[in-house]
Amino acid sequence: MKLWRLDCGALWVADMNEYSDTLAFTGRSIRMADSCYLIRHGETYMLWDTGLPKADLGKTLKEGPADNEAYSVSIVDQLAEIGVKPAQITLIAISHAHFDHIGQAADFPAARLLIGKGDVDFLRTGADPEDAAPLAHWLTGGGAMKAVSGDADIFGDGTVTMLDLPGHTAGHHGLMVRLAHTGPVLLSGDVAHFRENLETNGVPPFNDDRARSLASMDRFRTLAKNLGAVAIIQHDERDVAKLPAFPAGAE
Repeated sequence: MKLWRLDCGALWVADMNEYSDTLAFTGRSIRMADSCYLIRHGETYMLWDTGLPKADLGKTLKEGPADNEAYSVSIVDQLAEIGVKPAQITLIAISHAHFDHIGQAADFPAARLLIGKGDVDFLRTGADPEDAAPLAHWLTGGGAMKAVSGDADIFGDGTVTMLDLPGHTAGHHGLMVRLAHTGPVLLSGDVAHFRENLETNGVPPFNDDRARSLASMDRFRTLAKNLGAVAIIQHDERDVAKLPAFPAGAE
């Protein structure tokens, strides 16, 4: 077992109240990470989230009055640094179907896609086709896909588990990875976007369900405490830095 954190870009949020339905961050801006993760389980390689869309590759992040996002190196190019080819990625697990988590999925068409059932239902019935485009290969039957309900033990041995954490979206999941030396690692998806929201039960106004968001934050915090886990909020640069910098990985 090994876990690598990949650099899948950065986002500039000009008004942090976009992420607070109680307006807790008036006058504050934030730079957020857009992190993705590679997991090796025996001979199997799996991606957790696939970052920003290709349209943002090569852009420059601008810390000004408008939101924007950018990244400088693709997932494919990062994998090449450690000798992993796109065809070796046999699983992609997605926390949820927002643009900054599915953007490069189409680079791995041979992989089986795991994604929450609530998000699959939305993509098929309520999403803008353009927003769903990075996953169209799977949604139209071109690739293998599993719509995940509840928790899912991906390899059947308890080492990698998709955690049912709805609220941000209907099918939102986090991920638990149990490593031999590091111990349990919890990856948040977007159960929260930065520490301040997780610590104070802050809910973005665009979340799917407020009550479920609060329950999922409570579950994430309690799991981290009970397991003594390394808890990583995937958009918080402070948390992403808890894992070794690529190309090193955690074991």
